[in-house]
Amino acid sequence: MFVGFDYGSANCAIGVMEQGEVKLLPLATDSNYLVSTLYALDRDLICEAVLKALPSDQQAEYAKLRAAQLSRARHARQALDLDSDEQAVFVGEAAVKHYLDMPEEGFYVRSPKSFLGATGLRADQVALFEDIVTMMMLHIKKVADTLVNSSSNGITHAVIGRPVNFQGIGGEESNQQAERILTLAALRAGFADVAFLFEPLAAGMDFEASLTADHTVLVVDVGGGTTDCSVVKMGPSHIDKADRSDDFLGHSGQRIGGNDLDIALAMKAFMSYMGLETKMVNGLPVPSKPFWNAVAVNDISAQREFATLSSRNMIKDLIKDAERADLLQRLLKVQQDQLGYRIVRSAESAKIALSDSAQIQISLDYISDKLDANVDELMLVEAISQPVRQIQSLMAQALSAAQVKPDIIYVTGGTAKSPAIYSRIAASYPDIEIVVGDHFGSVTAGLTRWSQKVFG
Repeated sequence: MFVGFDYGSANCAIGVMEQGEVKLLPLATDSNYLVSTLYALDRDLICEAVLKALPSDQQAEYAKLRAAQLSRARHARQALDLDSDEQAVFVGEAAVKHYLDMPEEGFYVRSPKSFLGATGLRADQVALFEDIVTMMMLHIKKVADTLVNSSSNGITHAVIGRPVNFQGIGGEESNQQAERILTLAALRAGFADVAFLFEPLAAGMDFEASLTADHTVLVVDVGGGTTDCSVVKMGPSHIDKADRSDDFLGHSGQRIGGNDLDIALAMKAFMSYMGLETKMVNGLPVPSKPFWNAVAVNDISAQREFATLSSRNMIKDLIKDAERADLLQRLLKVQQDQLGYRIVRSAESAKIALSDSAQIQISLDYISDKLDANVDELMLVEAISQPVRQIQSLMAQALSAAQVKPDIIYVTGGTAKSPAIYSRIAASYPDIEIVVGDHFGSVTAGLTRWSQKVFG
């Protein structure tokens, strides 16, 4: 059986064809979307969980590859006093729950897809991301297999979405690294074969199914981790083609998305409550780097640096000579309890709430008792101005590559739901019709339709 698989930066989704229409499978309680997170009581326990979940014919080879990690996992299980069969790795909302319960302990990763094309990864880091993605795909496929009426083989083939570029730097080498990780993880998870499709093209294909006339469309997919743009010829004359390469006129993409907007808003709206932009007793400003490292949850090196003992000691030294030592004590708590992800999650909640309200109040009581932050629409607009300019630049790049003016701009992706983003996109091209699609389901639907062409 074939599916469309959106392994997204923010959420994951699986689509199947049912009576000629796309149906998204409910991967989580009361939702078709599984949040892209993983939590482990110890990082080395991830490979142990993968080994236990792998098909029996893959276990011996995998155990040989991960011998060192599996040895460390046994020690970690003993140190944590865990029973041999006690669950130690969690995916989706279960991962979020365990992280929020114990943020200072364990290993938590949000949006692992954002890291797959990172340059300079060591072999052990690549292996870790292979295991993280495999564990998530094993979980998703197991859930999906129970939801479909198919043969005993379950789901066997998938078209997986991918951004135009996984990283702003690294080029094709980064893209190949990310695809290798995704392919290996999918095969380990039990898929017999996978293919890839650019996510903006997938989003556009779903929109194309509704067109009654041919148009040139600029598809703008603003996702959780990346923004991708494609200029595509669409409509009744194109939709049934098996080869659409002549219809794809121009592409652009960069690792800039909802996560970056959340981080920018966290810096703007929350970090002043922890001492950002205050001064030392000598009149110099408090260095901004530790504040940035605290919330840069999509930057491996920044997160690693913030978690170190030297970073903790630096903050303690700043506290000694700061005018507002009380505020920097809050930053120290963020470092000690590893609350960076939670702060960014609060920023994401604020961004979503500001879609319907001009001003909201966000509780930061997990940092300090009765601490609330006021966030308004203007603050959001100012915070995200730079990433939004990058999105506008990507639109211009795609149009420059295509050398055509589109009839329609089709905007999709969960992040594009924010009026602060949509209004800026609309203002850039006031004379072109803008259509807003299903913010979350369009990519999965397009992947599913393409999967029917490839594997059906």
